Amino acid sequence: MAVSIALLWWSLHDVDLGELWARLRGVHVLPLLAAVAVVTLSFPVRTIRWRYLLRSEGSALPFMPLWHATAIGFMANNLLPARAGELARAYAARKLTGVRFSTAFASIAVERMLDGITLVALLTVAIWAGGFAPGTTVGGMTLVGVARGAGIFFSVLLAVALFLVHWPGPAMRIARRTTHAVLPQRWAARTMDILEGMLWGLDALRRPGSFLVVMFWSFAVWLMASASFWLAFRAFDIEVPWSAALLLQCLISFGVAIPSSPGFFGPFEAVTRVTLALYGIEASRAVSYAVGYHLSTFVPITVLGIWSLSRAHLHLADLRAAEANEGGIADPQAAPDA
Repeated sequence: MAVSIALLWWSLHDVDLGELWARLRGVHVLPLLAAVAVVTLSFPVRTIRWRYLLRSEGSALPFMPLWHATAIGFMANNLLPARAGELARAYAARKLTGVRFSTAFASIAVERMLDGITLVALLTVAIWAGGFAPGTTVGGMTLVGVARGAGIFFSVLLAVALFLVHWPGPAMRIARRTTHAVLPQRWAARTMDILEGMLWGLDALRRPGSFLVVMFWSFAVWLMASASFWLAFRAFDIEVPWSAALLLQCLISFGVAIPSSPGFFGPFEAVTRVTLALYGIEASRAVSYAVGYHLSTFVPITVLGIWSLSRAHLHLADLRAAEANEGGIADPQAAPDA
């Protein structure tokens, strides 16, 4: 909360609130509605990708339960702190499909890793197309440095994941030796059960065809998000090149990784302001864009998630309990509830 409040203050401290309100009232409604529709449609596309990640031995889990789990997860990210939506999504998938919690959670971790790789690729395109000097900085870091650092980080994660799925024997032996050396016997056995479940969540990385399909859908998700940002530029009369949408979505995606309030209010607005400043967009216009776009896209997936929560016969209190109980990736098996 402190981070969010500080960044919101910084974003708004020199902006005339009357001018900001006037810009919000003067927004072009149709392009903004189109932007909201496109980014909301990206969530079913995420569900399609998730089905491929959870596919086991040629069989796929049904779409609708996974869609409900996806909507619940992103709704929880908007309403609960500390990115609790990732745990809530895995918990909902376990309740609705019977998939192991650790498997669902591992597949979400793979999603985040593939998202990172995709965003690094799109960020590289945005930097190249934007014509920025190598020393151009955002928030004290050079754009090239952000791309290089993120690329190294996600490449290391991918290498570790590939090692786990292609050489599970050596990986599990190392894990078993380590856990039994540092943990009590009961917790060591439980940890190994969890790791075995997580291996199933990484299974898509073992099959080149599945990996390529998942990467295709990853690019589809983020190109739809980029299109949404670009449509919102039209709504707020912001004249910037198409590459600005790529750059903005990539930097926001990395920026909201810092701890903040539910819904990422603060980091979203601050990153938008400093990014659009690279294109000469004044603070009041950039912040009005950030506030208008953020609030407009916050509502649909939150409402859809609440509807999915009711359809799944779950409650927000269940998700809070899941965050507490599953935070250590506890893994009780569960029969499907719906």
